[in-house]
Amino acid sequence: MDFDAAETKVQIRLTTRDPGLQISEEPNILLVQTSLTRHKLSTLVNELLHREENRIPFDILINGQFLRTSVDEFLTKNGINAETTLDVEYTRALVPPLNVTSFEHDDWVSAVDVLSPSSQMGAGVQSGQERILSASYDGLLRVWNTSGDVLATSEAPNNGGRVTSLKTAKWLSDKKMVAAGLDNTVRVYKYDDNARTITTALELFNHRWGIEDIAVHASSSRILSASSDTTISLFSSNAKENAVAPSNLLPNSTAASNKRQKLSKPDRMVPARGALATLSGHSSPVSSVVFKPDDATVAYSASHDHTLKTWDLPTSTCVDTRTTGHSLLSLCAIASRNLLATGTSARHITLIDPRASATQISVMTLRGHKNAVVSLDTDPSSEFSLVSGSHDGTAQIWDLRNVSAGGKVGEGMTGESVYTINRQGRSAEAVKSHGEGAKVFSVRWDRNVGIVSAGEDKRVQINRALGS
Repeated sequence: MDFDAAETKVQIRLTTRDPGLQISEEPNILLVQTSLTRHKLSTLVNELLHREENRIPFDILINGQFLRTSVDEFLTKNGINAETTLDVEYTRALVPPLNVTSFEHDDWVSAVDVLSPSSQMGAGVQSGQERILSASYDGLLRVWNTSGDVLATSEAPNNGGRVTSLKTAKWLSDKKMVAAGLDNTVRVYKYDDNARTITTALELFNHRWGIEDIAVHASSSRILSASSDTTISLFSSNAKENAVAPSNLLPNSTAASNKRQKLSKPDRMVPARGALATLSGHSSPVSSVVFKPDDATVAYSASHDHTLKTWDLPTSTCVDTRTTGHSLLSLCAIASRNLLATGTSARHITLIDPRASATQISVMTLRGHKNAVVSLDTDPSSEFSLVSGSHDGTAQIWDLRNVSAGGKVGEGMTGESVYTINRQGRSAEAVKSHGEGAKVFSVRWDRNVGIVSAGEDKRVQINRALGS
């Protein structure tokens, strides 16, 4: 058939990843006008799905890229002939996550973690019993429910009356958590949800400077800590598995001789232990560390020395180093894509393929933040999405398919954020520009709770899409 320029059409092969949103007709080959936009194609898909009511907003992907213009403009930009059959995929559009609630603290909130039925450590947790763990610069841990009620607060460590800021905290299980900070000590805590108590159960010593990040692997009881002293330590959450604590790192000689340290209550003693191993190789502070998702004998670390290192934990050796152009401040694993996301001091996120077979360092760069990217987490419901927290006062949501240039992930592409989450108080007031007074220090993305972020504004904030 012949069409004039205004009526040019293109043949598309329509598919979806969602088994619950399959179009019944096979094959799903359609001839559509190239003037159609994402919104019009979304409407067409709803009609094909016979969803005249309760329509679903869809994102449209052509050859793996989000459609943000008309089909015709997309073809022109990417040099695709209109006679080519296009592989068009429809997927539920990300809905803007709205501010659900904010929790007030007395000091900056350095880290958050979520315990829920869908979280890695949430086995046995029931829906409606979700818990949020927060660590603060006031040196205390707090456990919250999703209504913003404080359920438990930790005791202040016995640091000679000094307040030592916490920098990182993670759930180990529904009854244990681990935290660390500027006093160079990793602490394992017991949490009793019924008694509403958080008590120190174990202190771990191996670092000479402050601890920036920790990673946990529950089934093996392993803990990794990343420190400003340029090293990474491997511990066990089971006291007896660890080495004797180095006497020169213990707070006082009495503690060294007893291998124990008294806290504020004289009738309660807390075991003090050393590390299983020390990983040395970075030349600047280590900012972040993670276990390989499918192999707890492998770990990755990011450092201010611009490098991402791969570690073989049984032998405590570095088996690979990738050098980037900027200081690396945060790290998370995108398991389904075999990628690591690294937040940088240069305001962007670099995606790195850590496999030995990888031929390039950076496979994709995500740009949009206006300050350092200090925290990252993946979307538990998607293999393509992640969230980042930055000192610019925002958290941003990214989809690896939302790219600004031709090609596919793996070819040095640039990605753009899908949504920006601003800091909001209870009255939803606007934050100052570039994160002044509202830097985001930590983000977590949980299927049940939503996106949890924390920062300099002394708040834990929860954002969630309506209906989720």
